Amino acid sequence: MESRLRVHGHPIQPMLVTFPFGLFVSATVFDLADLAGGPVFLGEVGYWTAVAALVAAALAAVAGMVDLWDVPGGHTRRTAVTFNLVNAAMAGLFLLACLIRAEAPNRGASGTLLAVELVALAVGAVGVGLGSRLVRQFESGRAEAGTFEAIGGVDATVELSTRRL
Repeated sequence: MESRLRVHGHPIQPMLVTFPFGLFVSATVFDLADLAGGPVFLGEVGYWTAVAALVAAALAAVAGMVDLWDVPGGHTRRTAVTFNLVNAAMAGLFLLACLIRAEAPNRGASGTLLAVELVALAVGAVGVGLGSRLVRQFESGRAEAGTFEAIGGVDATVELSTRRL
């Protein structure tokens, strides 16, 4: 199976998934610092970082749905669907936290919202494990050079493949 959305032959969705997860972790760190007595603006930064993560998660979800279209049935498809559902659950928990904080002064976090964010990150960690399993399954038959010559001289392009496997 080859992803429909690729950059230089590499699937886009695994690249996009790293952004929301990293931003969700950053938002949680900002909120933890805010609750630990840091400057008041850290709550606002944590809120807007979570909002940026939700936007990135939406983009990754779209790419995931495009790729899911061609995943073969069986165990691999179940893993891919579970991966997407787990990531949606993580984003949903952060969305809930953002909606609650939207009207709060300085959009600061509370202990309860931080707990929700930590649960969401734990759910996201399951998604990371599933995603790494999928990458290993899809890339197992692909051999690439591990040197800089493998990428040298190639123009940056984004490909949309309509070929069905």
